[in-house]
Amino acid sequence: MASQIIGKSSFMQKLESFLGLTSSSKREFLILQTTFRVLTIIFIVIAISVMVTSSQSIVMFGFTFKASYSSSSALKFLVGAEAVVCVFSALSLIFVYLQYRSESHPTNYFFLFLHDMAMMILMISGCAAATAVGYIGRYGEVQIGWGSVCDRVSKFCNRTVVSMVFSYLAFFAYLTLTIVSATKLRSRATE
Repeated sequence: MASQIIGKSSFMQKLESFLGLTSSSKREFLILQTTFRVLTIIFIVIAISVMVTSSQSIVMFGFTFKASYSSSSALKFLVGAEAVVCVFSALSLIFVYLQYRSESHPTNYFFLFLHDMAMMILMISGCAAATAVGYIGRYGEVQIGWGSVCDRVSKFCNRTVVSMVFSYLAFFAYLTLTIVSATKLRSRATE
């Protein structure tokens, strides 16, 4: 037990090996970081483009109603959060490349970890807010008297679901980046 406390635990060794974070893997770390950041940007661009172009109009009782993301503060928050994460992901690519080019101090890995964690939290907060609104839109809330609207605007709801899937993929990419950054920070601290 004492050897596990002093040295790396078996789990951490397996995780570092799986993620390619051995002490001599500076190039693999760059490839992993770049790949997941680019994937995040791609997922977010798809999610935003699907969300902002999804709208549907229906006529009820002689009135025209339009369902769009701008009608919901939660969906607007998601799009705004995604835009922020997308911009910071692009900027972090520069930071990761500069970190690769120079001899990196462990403090730089800590800042990268903080960045990744903040972006992950921003993504999950936007996803959670939009998921809650989407759930009520699809299933309603019978006890309060809110009916579902997705049976009337199914095209809008289906496109919103597609956008949400890409949003969650971006979240999981940042979750992976956070784990990778934390693992790299830990391995640098024990060197």
